[in-house]
Amino acid sequence: MNKIAVITDSNAGIKASPEYPNLFIVPMPFLIDDTEFFEDINLSQDEFYEKLKNDANISTSQPSFTEVTELWSKVLKDYDELIYIPMSSGLSSSCESATRYAEEEEFIGKVFVVNNQRISVTQKMSVLEALSMVEKGKTAQEIKDYLEKTKMDATIYIMVPTLKYLKKGGRVTPSAAALAKLFNIKPILQIHGERLDSYAKVLNMNQAKQRMISAIKNDLMGFLNGPYQNKKLCINIAHTQNEAEALRFKADVVSAFPDLPLKFVDPLSLSVSCHIGPGSLAIAVCRCEE
Repeated sequence: MNKIAVITDSNAGIKASPEYPNLFIVPMPFLIDDTEFFEDINLSQDEFYEKLKNDANISTSQPSFTEVTELWSKVLKDYDELIYIPMSSGLSSSCESATRYAEEEEFIGKVFVVNNQRISVTQKMSVLEALSMVEKGKTAQEIKDYLEKTKMDATIYIMVPTLKYLKKGGRVTPSAAALAKLFNIKPILQIHGERLDSYAKVLNMNQAKQRMISAIKNDLMGFLNGPYQNKKLCINIAHTQNEAEALRFKADVVSAFPDLPLKFVDPLSLSVSCHIGPGSLAIAVCRCEE
């Protein structure tokens, strides 16, 4: 049986540790005021938000060819194969780039790049499922096929407290941001598959919580109904520097979905956070079979 490693990027919000001996992490790069930083290496969550609040110029990037392939080569000295689970191809070109890197002669048949369109807590769940399948003796190809086959069995709803950062990144117009500020409108965004879309607009946090819970209920009766009926789903909460509100939300979510295991209350990945700023709150459902 081949010895298989799992590699993901820091967007998954999971760290390599003795608990996960077969897991390795590629840190995501950020350019902040013309200086390069790497998530969890020389850039902590607190440092990132401090720079964001001080209006630093922050842009996301993707790991370089050298950063990714050097780690692959290092891992393959001790493993026969590896599964690479990058962030969603709809939100970054890093998955497309990794797919090209895997066509290098030394990686063919050894590196399996998974495009299952996940980010943050849903990406973390994919990583944990992959690690569990490795322990159960599944092949790298079987794990890749499973993760890609079930890629649409996930959704995330995110309440954004201000359009300031979306405006700064060019994702909304200045006039739309000004109107939202004038009327205290807080948008709810949805991430499903490769898409990041506007879902709804609310006026306060309580409305946002109820609207997101209602959205998940609709999804459970809709495109997630199959895995829901088969008890193959879990639910997670995420936030951007808003842990106290996230923990309060946890009680509402547990009450609304007593039949769904709640796995995590985690910070959103910094690649998402830099576009929406602090104070956001999110709820996610994804397949949880292993």
